[in-house]
Amino acid sequence: MNVEKLRTVDDWVAFYRHEFGLPVAERGGFVMLPITGRVCVVHLPTARAEKVRAALEQQGTRGPMLARQIRWSFVAEPDSRPGTQVLEVLNRLDIGIPAIGSAVMLPTGLGRWTREGCFWVSPPRRGDTLPPLSVIITTALAVGAGGGD
Repeated sequence: MNVEKLRTVDDWVAFYRHEFGLPVAERGGFVMLPITGRVCVVHLPTARAEKVRAALEQQGTRGPMLARQIRWSFVAEPDSRPGTQVLEVLNRLDIGIPAIGSAVMLPTGLGRWTREGCFWVSPPRRGDTLPPLSVIITTALAVGAGGGD
């Protein structure tokens, strides 16, 4: 599909499904990625997210990553859900994992400025597998060590 020819939300839904295999849907005029047992998201404050991204790249792990003004969102595969104690630590660090049944808005553009107020820092790539949730969480906790966290 030619990205330059995508005009409508339905065009973008078809693009995300066909090109990247993401289970997106149109909801309220936006492209939404539902949080399921197969796809999840981790929201992090921007400064920590930049550190996590760098650490993951050093490990050879890559995955789709969205940016908004104060938070970045890593798209992941939910290999396991963190326990209560880990969730409490994540909550204190302002790291969120939306519940199954919620959804995340995706941009209708691959450039920096989209009508949704978000953009892909690292867009999904055809054939890539999503990084495991456990790896993103472990890395997010590790990069903050000693930084006043």
